[in-house]
Amino acid sequence: MEIQDKAILSIKDIELSFGGLSALSGVSFEVAKEEIVAVIGPNGAGKTCLLNCINGFYLPQSGDIYFEGRRITRLQSYKIAELGISRTFQNIELFTGLTTLENLMAGRHVHLKQSFVSGAIYFGLAQKSEIKHREIVEDIIDLLEMKSIRNKVVGTLPYGMRKRVELGRALALEPKILLLDEPMAGMNVEEKEDVARFIIDIFELRHIPIVLVEHDMNVVMDISDRVIVLDFGTKIAEGTPEEIKAEPKVIKAYLGETE
Repeated sequence: MEIQDKAILSIKDIELSFGGLSALSGVSFEVAKEEIVAVIGPNGAGKTCLLNCINGFYLPQSGDIYFEGRRITRLQSYKIAELGISRTFQNIELFTGLTTLENLMAGRHVHLKQSFVSGAIYFGLAQKSEIKHREIVEDIIDLLEMKSIRNKVVGTLPYGMRKRVELGRALALEPKILLLDEPMAGMNVEEKEDVARFIIDIFELRHIPIVLVEHDMNVVMDISDRVIVLDFGTKIAEGTPEEIKAEPKVIKAYLGETE
C-alpha cells in the first residue's frame, strides 16, 4: 500500500530467526509521519519481535530498518532511543521503588546533559535544565491524568495505573515515534477506554506517529489508520481497518474462520 506522506519509519524485508525457528520472514511496511499503524496477529505471530528489531533489542539476520531516512538496523538500542524512538513493553518495566514523578524523570535520561560538577552543586545551567525537565514531566502528568499518583511509589499502584505510568515514561523521552506493545493488556473496559483516549490525545495533540501492537480488535479498528497483520512471522495483509475486516486471510488466521 502506498504511503502518501514521507515515511518516518521503513521496515524492509526483515528476517529474524532463533536457531531453526523463524520469528519474522520478509516483513516490510512503512509508517508515515501522521498515522497510527496497528500490528495485529495471533499469539506467537512475531509482533513483539518486530518491535524489538525496530528499537535494537534484536538484530535481524537480514533486511533493513530506516528511521527518518537513516539506516538504524545495527545501531545499539540506547542510540536508537536518542534518535527519538520510544516504546512501552508487554510486561511492565518500571522502577517499582520510585514514585511516578521519579519514573518519568528517569525517562528523560537521554536529555540529561549537564556535567557531574554542575549537577552536584545545582547551579546555573544545571538548575535551568532541572526546571525544564520538571515542566515537561508535569505536562505529561496532566495529559495522562496522573496528578493523584504523582508522588506515590509505583510498586503500590494498581496494574492499570502502572501501565499508564509506563506510557508516561515513554513520552518523557520526547519521542518522534512511539512503539506501544499491548498497552491495554490485562485492563478492564474502563481502563482500556482511558488508554485509547490517551493514545488519540498523544497522536492529535503532540503529532507523534504510533505503532500499536494490540489484541483488542475493537480498539484497533477504532483508532488505527492502517493495520498490518502478521501470522507465523509473515505479513499476510495490510490496509485500512475496513479492508482488514473483510480480508479472508485475516478472518481465517486471526478472527476465526466463519462457516
